[in-house]
Amino acid sequence: MPPRKYQEAEALLLPAWELSPTFDVAYNLGNTEYQLKKHREAAQYLSFALRHWPLLKGVAKLKPNAEKWLAESRAQVAAVGVTVSMAGAEVLVDGKVTGRAPLEGEVFVEPGEHRVEARLSGYETASQTVRVGKGGTAKVELAMTLAKSEANEATPVANVAEGASAPGAGAGGGPAAELAPGAPVEPASPPQQRSWVPVIALGAASVVGLGVGIGMTVASRNARSDADAQRAAILSRGPGCVNAPSDVASACKAFKDTAGSAEAFGTGALVAYVASGALAAGAVTYALWPRSATTGSSVGIRPIVSLATSETMVGVVGLW
Repeated sequence: MPPRKYQEAEALLLPAWELSPTFDVAYNLGNTEYQLKKHREAAQYLSFALRHWPLLKGVAKLKPNAEKWLAESRAQVAAVGVTVSMAGAEVLVDGKVTGRAPLEGEVFVEPGEHRVEARLSGYETASQTVRVGKGGTAKVELAMTLAKSEANEATPVANVAEGASAPGAGAGGGPAAELAPGAPVEPASPPQQRSWVPVIALGAASVVGLGVGIGMTVASRNARSDADAQRAAILSRGPGCVNAPSDVASACKAFKDTAGSAEAFGTGALVAYVASGALAAGAVTYALWPRSATTGSSVGIRPIVSLATSETMVGVVGLW
């Protein structure tokens, strides 16, 4: 694949990653950045893909490629392992947000000096500057302490003399005053309005499914392109893979593996697109479905996806 094609793939995959940071999108982005010699980005995406690699036979053959590309990219860059004492703290490297503590993996950087920070509301910013060489790893441990204003703030304590009235008690009726007999009863609250949480959840899931579909479509296209190139190379050396000599047999096996990967990714893309459509349909149906006259009725929506060797079923089960 020429570099321009990798640049086009990068332009398609980056938005897909923003929508759906999954292993397949990370694998294809890592491969693309590796081919473009963007080793820091390649290492970040490939390490994510390998941490989340699924136990699927169709993609198992691709894992050695990811491990090879990661090793080669890792040797060209540096890494920083960050540990923060407070979970949820925002972690920044050279002023750029890389995630929240605890970070899932290492942060890959260019060799040299880097400033690592951790920020959390109510705590002092913790920072450390490290220098790490090419292919090396630096460990950073950031201990966060309460901000001075928080640490010095005392909780006020009110002393009430025995028999004295607390603020808000007595005449005028404070919040704790009991309802007098015969007092008017507050009117019942109006019926609860329709909850839009299911619509938002189904819409978000539909967007994720679309992102996965885009990633797998790109992966399938890349694999088919590689398979076409392998097939052309085989045909240029002889009649093909039937009764192929030993020097062609290995190339034939690689061609079959690549073609199988293209088919697996194509099937996965189809499933993702169908799931995205089903989830979007569920969101629209819930939004437009007439409300039940019965008060207190429960609302529940659950998407279901069933995958089998001979069939694929995607649907949404709901009660409203």
